[in-house]
Amino acid sequence: MANDDLQMGGRGEANPDDLVLPFRAELSGVNGRLVRLGAVVDGVLRRHDYPEPVSVALGEALVLTAMLGTSLKHGSRLTLQTQTDGPLHLIVVDFEPPGRVRGYAGFDRSSPVVGDGTIGQGVLLGHGHLAMTIDPGEGMDLYQGVVPIENDPLTKAALTYFRQSEQLPTFIRLAVARHYKRPLHGAADGWRWRAGGLMLQHLATEGGHEMKHELGDDEELPLLGDDDEDWERTRFLAETVQDYELLDPTLAPERLLLRLFHEEGVRAYRARPVEERCKCSEQRIRTMLSRFGASELSDMIMADGRIRVTCEFCSSVYYLMPDELGVTS
Repeated sequence: MANDDLQMGGRGEANPDDLVLPFRAELSGVNGRLVRLGAVVDGVLRRHDYPEPVSVALGEALVLTAMLGTSLKHGSRLTLQTQTDGPLHLIVVDFEPPGRVRGYAGFDRSSPVVGDGTIGQGVLLGHGHLAMTIDPGEGMDLYQGVVPIENDPLTKAALTYFRQSEQLPTFIRLAVARHYKRPLHGAADGWRWRAGGLMLQHLATEGGHEMKHELGDDEELPLLGDDDEDWERTRFLAETVQDYELLDPTLAPERLLLRLFHEEGVRAYRARPVEERCKCSEQRIRTMLSRFGASELSDMIMADGRIRVTCEFCSSVYYLMPDELGVTS
C-alpha cells in the first residue's frame, strides 16, 4: 500500500458524524479508533441543558464510552461512571452494542465552580473514582475496573485505567465544543454540540513480555526494540491532532486519518454507527416501582394523586396512578 493511500473497509464518506472508525497504522502495527459525534451528543447535551463545563465533561464521557463500547459483542453492556466529591459528583454513560448510548450527570447547581468555564475539569470532579463496568450478558460475571480520580480530568483517569487494568500503552485525545450551524426553517438557535476523540493502543505482539506487576503513576510501560520506536513515532503523529480537526464536520474522518498517519500507511475499517437511545419505558418504570413498599410509594404521590417518575438519562416523564401499583389512598 502506498503511503498516500487510505484503504477503507467498505464505508464511503457521505456521513462523517455519529460513528466510531477503527483503523490501523500498518507500518507501526498500532491500532486506533476515531470518534465523531454530532446529532448524538447534541441531542443528549441540549436536552439536559447543563452548564457548559458539565456538558463538556459529559460529552467527553460519551465519546470515551462509545470509543470503547464498539468493541464489545452484542448482548453486552459497558457502563462508565464517575463518583467524586467535587461539584460534578456523578457522570453515568451506558453503551450497548452495536451503538446505543445514553448518559447523564449529577452536580451541585449552587456551586459557583459549576458555571465557571475557566476552572479546570479536575477541580470540577474533585476526588473519587472512575469505574468501567462490562456486563457480558447471558448470565456471565461482570468485569469492573476502578481507578482513582484525584483532581484529574476525565482523560487522565481513562489513561490510568488502561495503564492499570489493561496494561496497554494508550493515547487518548477528546474534544467537545459548540459549533455554529445556520438555522433551518426559522430555528432561532444555530449552536450545536459536537464531540470527537482519537485513541491509539499498542497491543502486545506474539511472544511479547506479559506484565506481572502494578505500575506506578510515573512508570512507563516497558516496550522493547522496534516496538518502542514504532509506538513513539505513531504517538507523536497523533499528538499533532487539533481539537478543531476532531470536531470539523467538513473534514471526513478518513481524510483526518490520512492527514495524521499517511507516513504510516493507515488502513480504515468499517465504521460503527452510534445512536442515542434510552431503554426507559412505562413497563420498566412499573418494575422499578414494584421494588418499593406501600409506605414509600405513598410518599411519592403528588397533589394531583399521581406518581411522577423522570428518567435521568432522557428526561422522559412517566405518570402512574397509585392503584395501578397496588397502593390505595
